[in-house]
Amino acid sequence: MGNHENEMKEEFDLKKDCSHKILAISDTMDILNGKWKMSIVACLCYKPMRYSELLKDVNGISGKVLSRELKDLEINELIERIVLNTAPVAVEYRITDYGITLKELTNTIADWGFVHRQRIISGMKKV
Repeated sequence: MGNHENEMKEEFDLKKDCSHKILAISDTMDILNGKWKMSIVACLCYKPMRYSELLKDVNGISGKVLSRELKDLEINELIERIVLNTAPVAVEYRITDYGITLKELTNTIADWGFVHRQRIISGMKKV
């Protein structure tokens, strides 16, 4: 194979790798889309929580939206809904073994967000 053919093959492989990554990112975003899902997952990565705790900790979310997001996350097997044997009956949400695989991603996103916020604040001081 000539040098030009090798370069063309490498370019094709890079485009193919890029296409696969874009498809994987698209699949991920389809599941984790919206303003609240990553925050809910991040909370549940650290401890099981009741609905009212999530409503309080995920600042700004409405009860209706929280219910919808929890159902979506449960359908995708990222969290589980546990009915506790208490009187009155209580419900707790927990991250699943599959969902905990997102913990590193939530930490990375949080770290990036912190750095970005500091960068913006620092930039505003210069203006």
